[in-house]
Amino acid sequence: MTWDITEPFGNIQDFTWFKTINRFQLVLHRNGWIEMSYKELAAKDAIVGIYPELSGTGRFLATVEAERHSDLAAHLDVRKLNLSVEDGTRLKVSFEMRGPALREGDPAVEGLTYRVYLDAQKPVSTSANADQKKLAWTARGIAWHHRPSRYMAFGPGVSRKVIASGNTITLEGVVPSSLRGLQQASVSAEVVAPGHPDPVARITPHVIRLSGIRNPEVHLSSLTRKDGPFAVVYEAFHYLTLPRPQDLSRTVIKALGDKFDFLAYYSDFRIDNQEAGTPSDGPVGGNVTGIAAPMHDLESYCTEGRFQWEYVQPVYVGSNQMQEWPPHGAPVGSDHDVTYYLHQLAERSPDGKILPYNYAMSQVGHEMGHRWAAFVSAKLKGGETIQLGPVHWARGLQAPVAFPYQRPTEASAMGGSVWQDNFDGTYTQLDDDYYVPATGYSYLDLYLMGLISPSEVPDFFILQNLVPAGKDANGHPIFKADRTKVTIQDVIATEGPRLPGVDHSQKKFNTGIVVVVEHGHPPSKELLERANGIRERWIDYWEITTGHRASMAATPR
Repeated sequence: MTWDITEPFGNIQDFTWFKTINRFQLVLHRNGWIEMSYKELAAKDAIVGIYPELSGTGRFLATVEAERHSDLAAHLDVRKLNLSVEDGTRLKVSFEMRGPALREGDPAVEGLTYRVYLDAQKPVSTSANADQKKLAWTARGIAWHHRPSRYMAFGPGVSRKVIASGNTITLEGVVPSSLRGLQQASVSAEVVAPGHPDPVARITPHVIRLSGIRNPEVHLSSLTRKDGPFAVVYEAFHYLTLPRPQDLSRTVIKALGDKFDFLAYYSDFRIDNQEAGTPSDGPVGGNVTGIAAPMHDLESYCTEGRFQWEYVQPVYVGSNQMQEWPPHGAPVGSDHDVTYYLHQLAERSPDGKILPYNYAMSQVGHEMGHRWAAFVSAKLKGGETIQLGPVHWARGLQAPVAFPYQRPTEASAMGGSVWQDNFDGTYTQLDDDYYVPATGYSYLDLYLMGLISPSEVPDFFILQNLVPAGKDANGHPIFKADRTKVTIQDVIATEGPRLPGVDHSQKKFNTGIVVVVEHGHPPSKELLERANGIRERWIDYWEITTGHRASMAATPR
């Protein structure tokens, strides 16, 4: 059996503009031998070996009781943490709540986080490799623009699949080799609600026994014919481990001082993440109220309050997102790929080129925009409170850009759409809630950023119960929907006024464009040139999309 597989290509979150070749073959012999061979591999991370369907035979390990929080919603009030092991290799951890877990597809899943920690029973001061003796598995709810919400798991050895069933959220995976042979560990857990930086529920550390858990990962090259037999055997190959965002900011601020509002990181090596882009982290400082995003945890990021938002991980220099322009002959993708818009965007330029670093501006404009948006709710005239996001503006939110970056009609970089009312119960989506090509900020965004007053925000609306109803002559989708009027005063009624107000808010910002290299290696010429190109473009982007009401610097001084 022979496979030809390509890595994802062409999108803002991809590492390549073109298809890649990854060809490998499996030969099954009559005597039970399995022979594997490889040719033309582009990917440098993989799992190689035999990992059959496990039997599901389980063995109970422990139940840890949690403190009750009857004031919390039932899906946040974790009552127990149940741990078991299947087939001696796979650890299963279940959060048991007071009420039903939120199902995938529910918009409220976005930002909901369940996290469990395993910590070896050794004092940090006496263990040289204490950091390697800790394990964190996280289940997080994600809703990316108009895609249905879902849970994803993150952490060493954990399966990406999260099971939400009844009153439980379950993660499972293989305990990494660094914890192999561990007889007991301290287990703790926490639940984080959307829009809340700190946990709303915790399970304090309890010591449990972990004996009997095997790690089937081996170094295949070290095995001999005498080793085995193995029911499960594999070797995993990885890029470098993701850095902690707190460590990134602490390194920069300790070296250069607390003089940055934002930090964006770029590297000339890949890290162990399948997406070439990056999420972001904050708000750390800034001391802004009325935006439903309080600052937190200043000490962990080494700031006294100036630093506000950052990339979670460095963006790789070879990824699509760090290219000045799409290469010649790049395949034309969907309307979520910049190549789809090449002709339209090139028409505005005398040299027939689109604005440089378009994907980079999409990412940095969107992620740094999260410092203020999109977390707020609105209290309507009838008393009902509705979320306008959370995290990204809802697809049905009318969110036209006040100062477009490169097209006459743009929806906010933070989500939402530009809707045309057809006055027959249907609405045409003139621009969607995806942030490619790069777009600017809506009036609501600019208010939350402190750059316009409430009186400058036009009344808007949100469409709910969207039902597809075809397309117009230009290919724009049409929907039937229920329209609800929203005003800026409805937002203020829920969140309070944005403070400081427009007359006293911050107008001058500084972004640290940081190049990250492997220890002992100088930055490549390509990395420095592209990082500087992004720096120059970011300054222009910011001034254009804020209507020159704010300025952006990118200097370490």
